[in-house]
Amino acid sequence: MIACSDRLEYVHSDIRGPLYQEALRMEAEGTPVLKLNTGNPARFGFKLPVSVRRALTQHIDEAVPYCDVRGMQAARDVICTYHIGKGLKGVRPDDIFIGNGVSEMASMLMEALIGTGDEILLPSPCYSLWSNNTYLCGGVPVFYRCNPAYHWNPDLADMERKITPKTKAVLVINPNNPTGALYSRETLLGIAELARRHHLVILADEIYDRLVMDDLEHESLAALAPDLPCVTFNGLSKSHIICGFRCGWMIFSGPQEELKEVRDGVMKLAAMRLCGNALTQLVIPAALADSASTQAMLVPGGRLYEQRGATCRGLDQIDGASYEKNDAAFYLFPALDQERFRFENAGDFCMRFLHECHVLVIPGPGFDWHEDLRFRIVMLPEPAALAEAMAKMGEFVQRYRR
Repeated sequence: MIACSDRLEYVHSDIRGPLYQEALRMEAEGTPVLKLNTGNPARFGFKLPVSVRRALTQHIDEAVPYCDVRGMQAARDVICTYHIGKGLKGVRPDDIFIGNGVSEMASMLMEALIGTGDEILLPSPCYSLWSNNTYLCGGVPVFYRCNPAYHWNPDLADMERKITPKTKAVLVINPNNPTGALYSRETLLGIAELARRHHLVILADEIYDRLVMDDLEHESLAALAPDLPCVTFNGLSKSHIICGFRCGWMIFSGPQEELKEVRDGVMKLAAMRLCGNALTQLVIPAALADSASTQAMLVPGGRLYEQRGATCRGLDQIDGASYEKNDAAFYLFPALDQERFRFENAGDFCMRFLHECHVLVIPGPGFDWHEDLRFRIVMLPEPAALAEAMAKMGEFVQRYRR
């Protein structure tokens, strides 16, 4: 047998991993499963915005040839304007690379930045895209703790303790996946100061910045730290319901010379794959001009707002469950008091819940969280379906009460 690359040893994708495969097996045998494992709005009846559909159909012929390896000029111009509006200073369209989702952009950046043995600070909990790319680059992920008692804001003291001479970068996911937390300005400034003091590159995953509720405002980390080398990641998958389009980008900011070699490396990688999907780039100008369709989901009466309410009200009825209400996106990362229930761990809870109640959620270790029994709920079905799922959960955990 030919051995698999050793760089895949620690790679994991639990969102579509063994639990998901088990759910597919159950469905193939005729058992319906409510899949709350992945943030894929169109699967739950969210519709493509009219502005996006119009842009795609009216300009489709423009996407036939290869485009610039960095992305279409019109799309990069609008993205640049968007980030300037978020407070980034000194950025230009040539500082932007558009690709097949933030996933591809993260891979390119990490391949150009992280070498064998380099360490990168990642949040715990963390979206596994980032830890997986660290492993694939031969780097070492070092997890800093996000504190559920402080609304999941990063623990700055823990972050600093984990900085070593090998630390090259720090990743900040804000708004966060899997917790849905929006970080405070104080926290962001604290992270910037640590990066400044220890000469670290900041990677800011901000793809949920347009999905913020409760009249809160997202602040771009790069805007708060214009003197630092920073790469900001964003895209349209969630805010404009086009996950399948794979439309994401990254923007370099800060001192130009600091990241020159890394940018040159990204350019090599971008050229290798010729260009990102040009069809999806056609919709970027129209999508970023259309905030109304996104905002309508986030206010009372909007689907994301009401779905959060239904989920939280259901969890409130479960004795032994606790959570921090999300500020943004459509994720919750609740906990069960393990002393009250007969579950071995989060994976045991999720598998039993799937088998007995036909609802799929993902355990905390899938997001590199190992402190207590937690799981991520994706709040995308209609409110009534989420309320029913939480009621099932309440009845289910009672059967396992100690």
